[in-house]
Order: sequence, then C-alpha cells, then structure tokens
Amino acid sequence: QVQLVESGGGLVQPGGSLRLSCAASGSIYNSYTMGWHRQVPGKQRDLVARITSGGRVVYADSVKGRFTISRDNAKNTVSLQMNSLKPEDTAVYYCNYNDYAHGYWGQGTQVTVSS
Repeated sequence: QVQLVESGGGLVQPGGSLRLSCAASGSIYNSYTMGWHRQVPGKQRDLVARITSGGRVVYADSVKGRFTISRDNAKNTVSLQMNSLKPEDTAVYYCNYNDYAHGYWGQGTQVTVSS
C-alpha cells in the first residue's frame, strides 16, 4: 500500500499562483511515476501533469507554460507550481502514484480560481 497526502489547495484570484504538494509513503518502488489529475463535477478526471523517476515530464496542453511539476525522489514528494491561474483551472486536484503494478490516488484538494 502507498499513502498519498496532498496539501496546498485553496482560493486564488485569476492570474494568481498556487503550489500543490503530495507526499508518498508506504511500499514505494524504486521506479514510479507521480502526477496530478483534476476533476470537476460531472466530468472525467483528466491528467494535468506527470513525472517519472527519471524526470520525464508530460503536461496537458491546457497548462503548458503555466504549470511546472517537480519531484524529490529522496523524499518521495511531487509538487505542482501553478501560475497564471484561470477560472477554468478550478477543480479538485488529485495526486497519483503509479509503479509497474499498482496505482493509488490521494484524497484530493480543491483549487478555486475566482475573483
């Protein structure tokens, strides 16, 4: 089992910034991918960004140039720096862990972008 604990959500005005963090603990493999997805009510959960153990990064087109994902392999943490936030970024953001055989989700953290 892997436990994921997220932090950093909240309310921000359009154009503002937020930083999300996620810490993984438990039975963590040497090679794994961590990332962030987001979901709004009535819609599917979509990838925002993910990063492999080797540092390979994938971003959704909608966040390229505004969001930056990073990880600390020694601490088993992943962070998402979100800049130039837009109202359409409003969603519940979920941390995700995947290794060769297992996938886990965090509990989610609300991000609201509104004036």
